[in-house]
Amino acid sequence: MARLIQSLVVLFAALGCGGSSLADDNNAPPSQLASLLGSDADAGFTRALTPRTFVFPADHGPHPDFRNEWWYITGNLDDADDRRFGFELTIFRFALTPTVPASPSAWRTNQVYVAHLAVTDAAGERFLVAQRYSRGAVKLAGAVADPFRVWVDDWEIAQSSGEEWRLRANDEAFGIDLELTPMRPPILNGAAGLSQKSAEPGNASYYYSITRMSADGKIRIGDRDHRVSGLSWLDREWSTSALALDQVGWDWFALQLSDGSDLMFYQLRKTDGTQDASSSGTWVSRDGVASQLRADDVEIRVTDTWASPEGGEYPSRWTLRVPRFDLDVTVTPVIANQELFTTVRYWEGAVNVTGASGTAPISGRGYVELTGYAD
Repeated sequence: MARLIQSLVVLFAALGCGGSSLADDNNAPPSQLASLLGSDADAGFTRALTPRTFVFPADHGPHPDFRNEWWYITGNLDDADDRRFGFELTIFRFALTPTVPASPSAWRTNQVYVAHLAVTDAAGERFLVAQRYSRGAVKLAGAVADPFRVWVDDWEIAQSSGEEWRLRANDEAFGIDLELTPMRPPILNGAAGLSQKSAEPGNASYYYSITRMSADGKIRIGDRDHRVSGLSWLDREWSTSALALDQVGWDWFALQLSDGSDLMFYQLRKTDGTQDASSSGTWVSRDGVASQLRADDVEIRVTDTWASPEGGEYPSRWTLRVPRFDLDVTVTPVIANQELFTTVRYWEGAVNVTGASGTAPISGRGYVELTGYAD
């Protein structure tokens, strides 16, 4: 986390701790993911050590006793002309210290918020990225539980009415304005929501997902609005430490399949390139029953790669098998270049799924995140 904090300190000092937007900007400072999510956090932070009782909607809100937290929404949408779009809106909360020193200033805070927005325009073969960041003070950024809302400047994820969620984020070149409606209740990942990321106690997160949310609204590219609809996915995690020293990153798959089932799996990678035994996931059957997946339940083989123009090589096509549920599919990016240059450099993109479930053909859409391949 040290490099992230150093980058943010420099940025905030230059900007008076305000916000910034970086669209298609390759000059954002990089950060080692292992430092960001490592186990060297101040002992004053709470750690995820044992299972807990989740309470909704309260747990949609913030957990400030933990160092890291994120609200992470992705989706695949189409307009009336069947033009395909993918989107990601993520808001991260980082606590710089466990407590806030006493001060008469309303600007004093220990909380930093960072937001990433990305849109994949499949027909235009274009990937658009923006970032904002701000201190969690004087309403520049923050999170509240009742009613739930998390925001950075005028970007926000919020419950708008009842169970519906509202996403709004606009940059100069593009933006989104979407209404999401959960189609399933929250699914607890790991052991009743405790997601162990390495063998060391406390290197874990509390982790739940809403694997299907209908999405309707608009995506703006330039001065053109596209009315869109489709499916989205919510991932929620909070922790204080996650990765061990010998872990470099992960490959995360979130797949919504045509038979109504959903698959989430994250493959944790060690520095020597092998899979960590703590890799895990969740299978959600078509009738909504969730089953935990362990490392040896899922077989992943990379069948193609993509070389970033800025250096580094990412996997770019996979075969994925889950023998336990008789699933055998190929996962292919909608476009190869879906790399984000933000405070952390990573690949996050829309994908297509084809293959078989037993003897029946199956298809689907989803998102894949790849971290630790380029710094």
